[in-house]
Amino acid sequence: MIERIKELRAELEALSAASEQEVEALRIKYLSKKGAVSALMNDFRNVPAEQKREVGQAINELKNFATERINALREEAASHSAGASLLDLTRSAAPVRLGTRHPLSLVREQIIDIFRRLGFTVAEGPEIEDDWHVFESLNFAPDHPARDMQDTFFITRNPDVLLRTHTSSVQTRVMTSQKPPIRIICPGRVYRNEAISARAHCFFHQVEALYIDKNVTFADLRQTLLYFAREMFGPQTDIRLRPSYFPFTEPSAEMDISCDLCGGKGCSFCKGTGWVEILGCGMVDPAVLEACGIDSKEYSGFALGMGIERITNLKYRVKDLRLFSENDIRFLEEFTAAH
Repeated sequence: MIERIKELRAELEALSAASEQEVEALRIKYLSKKGAVSALMNDFRNVPAEQKREVGQAINELKNFATERINALREEAASHSAGASLLDLTRSAAPVRLGTRHPLSLVREQIIDIFRRLGFTVAEGPEIEDDWHVFESLNFAPDHPARDMQDTFFITRNPDVLLRTHTSSVQTRVMTSQKPPIRIICPGRVYRNEAISARAHCFFHQVEALYIDKNVTFADLRQTLLYFAREMFGPQTDIRLRPSYFPFTEPSAEMDISCDLCGGKGCSFCKGTGWVEILGCGMVDPAVLEACGIDSKEYSGFALGMGIERITNLKYRVKDLRLFSENDIRFLEEFTAAH
């Protein structure tokens, strides 16, 4: 009997189980009513009287050891099962490098977020447009230089189909389909037939804003611009407006911000002026309102537009516009911390 007990203990010490089902099978084998340990207890009555004390104590110790061993195997199997449930079998064996958001996307979303706080909503339109939405409705004369083939990509020989040269076409689409008040921001890609260099590209990105309502004034435009500049470039930023000309606004202006490198004192970046140009703006020309079916005697409004690449250059000092479209991982990884 003692030898049998020693054999069972050796078996228990060598047990292993890969799952909870295997543990349960071992429990039944050794600890159930018909198990090996119970069989020893049934044979106990055949043990001579002088050995009962020794054998009984050995059987009890074996039963306790078997219970502890089975419980230990059950806990081990449960932990393996929990770990397996967290295993992603679709994951690549090799580590996958995480990408980063493009700097133009980062700046685009920041601009949109600032104008959303002022109540502007995002509006989008097609990149392939017609002449009326891109030029005629915006007060471009038939002989305006922007209509020249050197500036515009025409899709077919029909000059009425072209790639939009500015996102102002989205504004005209909204004005012809929605009644004032209108308060929209129009981000998107635009195309112009220009030689590609460090300072120019045949496609780039714009964000334009439009606000039309009763009694909108130039003071509303200036305050909107000041809020945007300080939210984008910091509370210390000042702005100035210089008279300019755009066919679709009257009066029109160019907006400069104080150079944040020199604090407005003058440096090589701002060419010694202390100011950096960032966008164009103005009051919507009454002729544009009338062309879009809006009564210019009842409503007025302002519009502004900026290049996203221009704003990105000011924020991150990117000197070559071509870097934005070359998908160089080394360049894009520089903006990981900007998320």
